[in-house]
Amino acid sequence: MDQTSRPGRFRWVVLTLLFLATVLNYVDRQTLSILASHVQRDLDISDVSYGHIVQAFLIAYTAAYLLAGWVTDRLGAKVALALFLGWWSLANLATGFVRSAFELGFVRAMLGVGEPGVYTAGPKAVQEHFPPEERGFAFGAFTAGAMVGATLAPPLIGGLALTMGWRAAFVISGAAGFVWLIAWLVLYRTPKVRGEAELPREPVRFGPILRDRRVWGLAASRMLSDPVWYFYLFWFPKYLTDARGLDLMAVAKIAWVVYLAADIGSIGGGWFSGRLIRRGMAPARARLVAMAIAACLSPIGLLIAFHPGIGATLALGALVAFAHLVLQINISTLIIDVFPKPVVATTFGVIAAGSGLGGILSTQVVSQIVSGGSYDTVFLLMALLHPASCTVAWLTMRGGRSAQSKPVLR
Repeated sequence: MDQTSRPGRFRWVVLTLLFLATVLNYVDRQTLSILASHVQRDLDISDVSYGHIVQAFLIAYTAAYLLAGWVTDRLGAKVALALFLGWWSLANLATGFVRSAFELGFVRAMLGVGEPGVYTAGPKAVQEHFPPEERGFAFGAFTAGAMVGATLAPPLIGGLALTMGWRAAFVISGAAGFVWLIAWLVLYRTPKVRGEAELPREPVRFGPILRDRRVWGLAASRMLSDPVWYFYLFWFPKYLTDARGLDLMAVAKIAWVVYLAADIGSIGGGWFSGRLIRRGMAPARARLVAMAIAACLSPIGLLIAFHPGIGATLALGALVAFAHLVLQINISTLIIDVFPKPVVATTFGVIAAGSGLGGILSTQVVSQIVSGGSYDTVFLLMALLHPASCTVAWLTMRGGRSAQSKPVLR
């Protein structure tokens, strides 16, 4: 019997470790956006060049997703996540020693190579350790670590930079990953499935995965939705500084509100679809219903373009972040529900590459618009993306047979 049919308490240890890994993931990712104005001034980097540096991360991040999923399915969650987290922690630490825009772009690209690993190993671990009715909550809880990281980053990184300098902030946050790595290697256990120990892992074939129309549809959905999150992650703190006149300390004190709302959406979105499943709704449909609700809330964020007060701006940004995480958690859990264990990480990586592609394209657009001196058009554009993403996901998964069928493995 599969261990997920008789879940034990160890699954909560797994969830805690994954949660902490995503905290580190987003602290490391968010560090540059928190310190962007200081780093730009110190290294003489323009807004357009900053956009290119963000793109270097996103290009590497997108390409690495394809490899990260394959590596995870081949090596298993334990070894794969250890390799990826060690890599990205070293890259973030190295950011503290850069001396030019080129060097900064290179180390952020190296960060992008490692960071997808938590989002391919994490779903595989959740699928192995949790039954379907708990997967939405589990995925939401471990992904909430990312939002906790984004919430902690402004005061934590801002405080480190103000007391020790921006370079020390990168070194300290990068070094923290190696503490987690020890705990992961000591504590994590791969669940055993009867008969599985005697069978070697077969190579994962990309052909059948790429021929599955659901993969392309869900990748397109991520490509449309995730630019919203990349904007709020990489540009929103900078918007508060550049367009609303807040200094680093002020941003450190208030920006966390947006990411706290994302935490609530992450856990609440998974809990909500899980509750629908317990009431008898099919897993795939439950995830889509939750996504539709989120897609109706997100466009309210366009009101930021009309320059409300700082409090209202934060509230609207928080609403968008909440809605985005409800949508993201449910589309991610949908992948875990629909695709089988031997290829789930590879499939997740291919679909998540759509997220990175959307980020690459949108970052270029955003950097060009922002360099012209206006964020208002960006907020208007972002309001369109979640409804479009949800529509694509519904069209992709329409019909019970499509939603429940499995792709062939070979």
